Amino acid sequence: MSTSEMLELNRTIDRLRRCVGNLRSMYGDAAPVRRLDNDLQRLEIDAQELDSSPPHAASESGERIKVPDTPYDASMWRGVDDEGLGGLHYERE
Repeated sequence: MSTSEMLELNRTIDRLRRCVGNLRSMYGDAAPVRRLDNDLQRLEIDAQELDSSPPHAASESGERIKVPDTPYDASMWRGVDDEGLGGLHYERE
């Protein structure tokens, strides 16, 4: 991450720390406040890791595969159960 991005990330984490502190004073040691505090700690750890490691160059995945947006042939699905709750309860045409 660039220096300006890291500075902005650290400023944002500081603002979150103040907000969570205000919530703790309002709600006490409630479970949601503890979870927010835990999330904040994980953000701080991740930000430190990013700051200490070099950025990785984005890699090209290679060949692109075009997926048509035309409907599939309905016969391809003949005899197949629908996913989800309860499955297929009617005969496909």
